[in-house]
Amino acid sequence: MSSVPDASSTSSSIRLPKVPFWAQILLGLVLGVVLGWVARSGDVGWLVTTLDKIGSIFVQLLKLAVAPLVFFAILISITNLRNVNNAARLATRTLLWFMATSLIAVAIGLTIGLITNPGSGTGLTPQDGAKPDHAGSWLDFLTGIIPTDVITPFTELNVLQIVFMAAVAGVAALQLGEKAQPILTLSQAILELLQKALWWVIRLAPLGTLGLIGYAIAEYGWDLIGKYATFTADIYVGCALVMFGVYPTLLATVAKVNPLHFFKGAWPAIQLAFVSRSSVGTMPVTQKVTERLGVPKEYTSFAVPFGATTKMDGCASIYPSIAAIFIAQIFDVHLGVGDYLLIAFVSVIGSAATAGLTGATVMLTLTLSTLGLPLEGVGLLMAIDPILDMMRTATNVAGQALIPVLVSAREKILDRHAYEHASASPLDNADTVDDRQVVPAAA
Repeated sequence: MSSVPDASSTSSSIRLPKVPFWAQILLGLVLGVVLGWVARSGDVGWLVTTLDKIGSIFVQLLKLAVAPLVFFAILISITNLRNVNNAARLATRTLLWFMATSLIAVAIGLTIGLITNPGSGTGLTPQDGAKPDHAGSWLDFLTGIIPTDVITPFTELNVLQIVFMAAVAGVAALQLGEKAQPILTLSQAILELLQKALWWVIRLAPLGTLGLIGYAIAEYGWDLIGKYATFTADIYVGCALVMFGVYPTLLATVAKVNPLHFFKGAWPAIQLAFVSRSSVGTMPVTQKVTERLGVPKEYTSFAVPFGATTKMDGCASIYPSIAAIFIAQIFDVHLGVGDYLLIAFVSVIGSAATAGLTGATVMLTLTLSTLGLPLEGVGLLMAIDPILDMMRTATNVAGQALIPVLVSAREKILDRHAYEHASASPLDNADTVDDRQVVPAAA
C-alpha cells in the first residue's frame, strides 16, 4: 500500500540553500564581467543595450527615493537629537571628525599624486578635454544652498538644498515642541515607508551589479583603463590606504576596538556602495549596520544621514586632489604649495557639494575653478569616471559608518558587546529585520 508523502517534508527536501547576499553580489559581478567581455569582443549590440538598461534602471530606482529619503531622514534625525544626552557635543565632535579624516584623506591623495605624476606619459592633450555643461563655483555653492521654492530641489534632485530645508524644518519642529508631534509622526511613517521600498530595490543589487559592470566593460573595455592606468591605480590605492589603513588605525588607537569587527559589520554597506555608486542610496543599509556595530539608534539616525550628504573621503578628498594634479600636468600648469592648501580647503569645506549622488563632477569643477585650472580637464575624466566612482563611493560609505563608531567610543556610549558580535549581514536577514524601527520615534 503506497503512502502519500507529506507535502511539508517534500518541499523542505527540495528547498534550495539560501545564497548569502555578498555571494549574490559576487556572482553578479562575475557574470557582468563575462557578459561585458562577450558583448565587446563579439560586438553584440543588443547585449550592450540590455546591460545598459539593467544597470540604468537599478540606479534610477535608487535615485527615485533619494529626495524624500534625505528630507525626512534629516528632519527626523534632528528632532531625535533632543532624546540624546549631550546632543550638541555629539554633533560638534561628529563634524570635527568629518573634517579631520577629510584632511588625512586629501593629504594621502596629494602625496600619491606628487609621487606618481599621473598625467605624465598618458598621450592625452588639452584638445582631448571638453568643458562640462555645469560647473561648480563658490558663489553657486554658497547661494545655491537656499532654494528659490520648495518644489524645484526635489524635481532637480538638488540634495544640498533638500538638506537645508530639512534642517530648517527640523529646528522649527524642535521649537514648536508638542504642536509639531503630528507632523513628526507622519514624517517618521513616510520615512519607514521609503526605507521599506528602498530595501526592495537593494535586493536587486546583484542584478544591478551585472548590468553596471557588464556595460562598463562592454562600452569602455580595458583599453581605456590602460590609457588612464596610473590615474586609476592612484585612486584605488589612495582609497584603499584610507579605508584599510587610516580607518583601522583610528579604530585601534582612538576608539580602542578591533578593526576587523568593524569591517565584518559594515561590509554589507561597503559592498552595496561599490555597486550602486550612491552614498544616499546606500544610506538605509549604512544606518542599519552602524546600529548593529553598537552605536545608539538616536545618534545613528543623525550621524548617518548627515554623513551621507557631507562625508565624502573618496569623492571629495582623494579624487579631486589626484585629479587636480593629473589635469595640471596635462595642461602644463604648475601647482605650488598654496594650490595644494587650497585643494585641502575645498575638500574639507566643499564636500557637501557632492551631495551623495553618483559621480563627483561638481566637486571636481569646484576644485578646478578655485585653482584656476581649465574646466576642460573634466572632460578628460568623464569616460573613466564610472570605474573610479565604485571605489570612491565605497570609501565614502566606510567613513560614514566609521565616524559614529569613533564618536560613540570616545563618548563611552558604544555598545562594545554588540560591536564585537556585529558580523551578521542585515541584507541576508532583511525579511526579518526591516520591520524594526530604523529611526526611533521622536518622543
